[in-house]
Amino acid sequence: MAIGLTEEHEALAASVRGLTERHITTETVRAGESRPAFWDALAVQGLLGLHLPEELGGQGFTLVELAVAAEELGRAVAPGPFVPTVLASALLAGSSAAEKHLPALADGSKTAAVALDADLVRDGQNVNGTADLVLGGEGADLFLLPVGGEWVLLEAADVTVTPQDSLDVTRGVASVTVDGVAAEPVTGVGDVRALSSVILGAEACGVAGRALDEAVAYAKLREQFGRPIGQFQGVKHKLSRMLVSLERARAVVWDAARSLDPYAVESAAWLAADAAVKCTADNIQVHGGIGYTYEHDAHLFYRRALTLRALVAKDGARLAALVLDEGVRPESVVELPADAEPLRESVRARVAELAAMDVPAQRAAMAEEGWVTPHLPKPWGKDAGPLEQIVIAQELKAAKVRPVPLMIGAWVVPSLVQYGTTEQRERFLPATLRGELMWCQLFSEPGAGSDLAGLKTRAVKVEGGWEITGQKIWTSLGQYAQWGICLARTDPDAPKHEGITYFLVDMKAAGVDVRPLKELTGDEIFNEVFLDSVFVPDDLVVGPIGAGWQVARNTLANERVGLTSSFQLGGDMGKLIRMIGELGIGDDAEVRRGLAEMAVDEHSYLMLGLRATLKQLSGTDPGVTATVRKLVSMEHGQLVTEFGFELLGTRGVLTGGRKSELPLRWTRYLLASRAMTIGGGTTEINLNVIGERILGLPKDA
Repeated sequence: MAIGLTEEHEALAASVRGLTERHITTETVRAGESRPAFWDALAVQGLLGLHLPEELGGQGFTLVELAVAAEELGRAVAPGPFVPTVLASALLAGSSAAEKHLPALADGSKTAAVALDADLVRDGQNVNGTADLVLGGEGADLFLLPVGGEWVLLEAADVTVTPQDSLDVTRGVASVTVDGVAAEPVTGVGDVRALSSVILGAEACGVAGRALDEAVAYAKLREQFGRPIGQFQGVKHKLSRMLVSLERARAVVWDAARSLDPYAVESAAWLAADAAVKCTADNIQVHGGIGYTYEHDAHLFYRRALTLRALVAKDGARLAALVLDEGVRPESVVELPADAEPLRESVRARVAELAAMDVPAQRAAMAEEGWVTPHLPKPWGKDAGPLEQIVIAQELKAAKVRPVPLMIGAWVVPSLVQYGTTEQRERFLPATLRGELMWCQLFSEPGAGSDLAGLKTRAVKVEGGWEITGQKIWTSLGQYAQWGICLARTDPDAPKHEGITYFLVDMKAAGVDVRPLKELTGDEIFNEVFLDSVFVPDDLVVGPIGAGWQVARNTLANERVGLTSSFQLGGDMGKLIRMIGELGIGDDAEVRRGLAEMAVDEHSYLMLGLRATLKQLSGTDPGVTATVRKLVSMEHGQLVTEFGFELLGTRGVLTGGRKSELPLRWTRYLLASRAMTIGGGTTEINLNVIGERILGLPKDA
């Protein structure tokens, strides 16, 4: 769990963390020295020049590697001039001052500070004025200062530095006064907004991560009312929300570091420091009274986070301008290595042939050749690894070849491949992969929704098969499906997750009664299904008797890699932008700020999806990122739709059908969006999963 994605990034992060654990103690942090004793160790390890060219004393890496290091040093709440110095060197990397000054900044013999905002003016060749708030100004050797639309680089001897009372007691700020100093402008200085958002944002992620770890550790140990406080759902959900905030911030900071794209930069500025403030504030809350004391370190994290948020301010106006005025939309493009090209060429050639076929022939060929589920073993898939899966998805999309929409069949196919008999596979898989069979899922019950293993439906052994009796609910498209996958309890005396068997049920069989449920939108997608002594022959049992829970969970373990998507039940960003235009409210400042917030939210979950995919490609575990992405995307649909509904004003009392104008359809979107945080596992259950399986908190009693 960090900004970096690859094994190399993990190794770099581990190396930096090892350094901080050796050199940065609580006493070191509280001392707040402007040039701490571990400064030379940073230089020896090459961390000061990670992002700089090798010919100028650097390591030749990118901003992403610098962000990985900054996150780890932020985690240690490192005092001293690391962040101010690497920000200055990043700004100077392509400038006229690079050759003269970067080697000294890379080897640690000099430090630097940057004024993010200043009231300096030029009088001929002379510079006058004061920069009131310069992070790490005290003790710096070089000062990069803005003068109008230019930059100047001054030595410490040329300026007057006055320490200020800093909120962050571990790393100070100072005012820097320049009085009639002759200075030539430095040309080619980098984008200060972009680079400061990345570097300070990476540090903010580290601070947030440290606060989360401290809070989780305390919640596991601190007992109240006879049990650890981390077992209480209120605390568990608070800690899970901290992780969600942190992962969103990491995703957008990573994207900004790799691209310096303005959309990504503004998203990083919006989310990263806010995540740090939230996590450090919640860390104090979890610790309770002890966390509020000066002796405890929790306030040091909080002070650092507040300082970072003050330095990197949100700019909703800039982001709204990108979205509304320039039509910029985020992209989650998976960039593949060059050695993927031979594979791409062969895939593209066959996809072109598929694209030329009529739909029945195309579907038959795709099913027979494994294009529908390429991650599965042959002959049902292509036994494709992550890289090949991505190439296939990209080429099918580019050629506008739409794979068969399996829907619930996407659960059925991997289960039959792994657990089905030869006869079951041959009977059901080819037709399913051709799109000729529609499946439904008979899992959920009125008394067992998210608690799936609590099901009551019974299957009793009879001659030649089983008789199933019970009630299922929330069965999507059950009124249209030919077959259903059903979980039923075959051993009522077995433990909760045992004694359950997986059946294939003919939805036209005697005793199957499907009753559509009208949703709050007026649509009928879900159904309740009554099973009254429904006979299922022995040859339609999948897997061993009593092992249905393992069969049902099989699909979750499949190594399928998919391109990120932005499916939403309700409104989405594209529709929201169109509606703002139709309502003629795009110039309203409050609307633009709200739109910026929605844009950041969308960008974060798209980047979470992209990062999950790239982690699979690089061989690292995508579990945390994918789990958080699921929760964020579910809630995003509701946030966007609710915001859009607010924009309707009194027109929100009306609703229209699918073909009515967009503002009238929006109320229907609002109703539909309520399902986003229920279907596929409620928000509350997902937060429990994050807390217990990812953070390791004790399970609920």
